[in-house]
Amino acid sequence: MIETRLTRAFGLDHPIVSAPMAIAGGGALAAAVTGAGGLGLIGGGYGDPEWLEKQFRAAGNAAVGCGFITWKLAEKPELLTETLARKPKALFLSFGDPVPFADEIRAAGVPLICQVQTLDHARRALEAGATAIVAQGGEAGGHGATRATMTLVPEVADLLAAQAPDVLLLAAGGIADGRGLAAALMLGADGVLVGTRLWASREALVADGFQSAAVRADGDATLRSSLPDIARKLDWPAPFTIRTLRNAFTDRWQDDPEGLRQADGGGYAEAIAAGDAEGAPAIVGEAAGLIRDIAPAGEIVTRIAADAEALLGGGWRR
Repeated sequence: MIETRLTRAFGLDHPIVSAPMAIAGGGALAAAVTGAGGLGLIGGGYGDPEWLEKQFRAAGNAAVGCGFITWKLAEKPELLTETLARKPKALFLSFGDPVPFADEIRAAGVPLICQVQTLDHARRALEAGATAIVAQGGEAGGHGATRATMTLVPEVADLLAAQAPDVLLLAAGGIADGRGLAAALMLGADGVLVGTRLWASREALVADGFQSAAVRADGDATLRSSLPDIARKLDWPAPFTIRTLRNAFTDRWQDDPEGLRQADGGGYAEAIAAGDAEGAPAIVGEAAGLIRDIAPAGEIVTRIAADAEALLGGGWRR
């Protein structure tokens, strides 16, 4: 077994947390990750209360947490209150200032996990009283910034060692197998946040067409842009862009974002509904090149943990 401060703090078998991926990370996926010994998080995303209600029902009695896009949660702060009333295992915030929400989360007795993309973000998470910080590198799928996982994680580890040694650290961005978990532990992390690999699971709320495109792709087939946000009319703040696969949609609009605005999304919504991986890009990271199959989420979690344990030479304790 790989035992770390993360597994002890949350009562886990494996130091693996599922990313609260907007739309894709539903209750069934979160429950499967928790059932396999990790920590599953529902992706509260853009704050649809009916969707959240449905996904918490899908999670059943599993001990799962929930994550929100922080700048969007600020538009519907009542969702935080409603979510905390469900006694989630953790509350995850990313892409915005966590401090305005920290007191309510702390009062509810729920651990706060803050995802950060820079050292300044990490310092703000400490001001919010985060239980754990996720250092997310730009290799990650979905939204993020530009720092690389390999350098950001140890820098944040050094910051925590100097200023807040009790705060847990997770690594995110490009981690999809046992090698990634083992490397993250060597960099000073207490565990990992896994997105793209669990996006490519049977429980993820992702159309077959997009998952198949990711299995066929390699890490060179991704790019960062704001095109999906323009198509969806989402006003994402700087410096965050979104990593997706390259496809016909990105080829068409990459040099003409204003044209995409004028084209009212360029058929993006229709392609999403149809599972058309050329009409809309799959939202995945560079870890796409490490995906070989669409497997059950629990199997993915146990496989990552077992492979990392073998690489580390048996039991591991931090």
